Amino acid sequence: MSEQPTVAGEGFHPHLPAGPDTAHAPLHTRLHHIRADALDGDTAQTGGMRRFAAISGRTVGSERMWMGQTHVAPATASSDHHHGESETAIYVVSGRPEFVFVDDSGGEPEEVRLRAAPGDYIFVPPYVPHREENPDDSEEAVVVIARSTQEAIVVNLPGLYALPADGS
Repeated sequence: MSEQPTVAGEGFHPHLPAGPDTAHAPLHTRLHHIRADALDGDTAQTGGMRRFAAISGRTVGSERMWMGQTHVAPATASSDHHHGESETAIYVVSGRPEFVFVDDSGGEPEEVRLRAAPGDYIFVPPYVPHREENPDDSEEAVVVIARSTQEAIVVNLPGLYALPADGS
């Protein structure tokens, strides 16, 4: 089996036609390597945590996803928030973060606390108010986050309960 030599500048998909509509998207013709020390901290934030973008429209030209890290310091809870229309997937890298939300599917609202450990995953549906907590006194909790929207949508809230339509 003979392999075709790779020639610089041919792009990742040399079989795709080149034309006026492909010239405007150089970020979409190659892979991107985002080093751990190059994460972008200039993203939407919530009190009690720090978010860092790795994959976003601004960093790599992504159009349909956002991915990055969130760090919650020891003995800290984030502010209550939701992520708008984004579906959010969370992978726990280190620490033992807790994810708190209100479940009102049984008629009576009940605060639920999901206790996670390294290797666990959490799924947050769109518009669900929640917060992250790190009850450990000495270890930072670090999670990797992937969102279904191109940028990190963060809507900070005064509480876990959804606000009435009139905003009062």
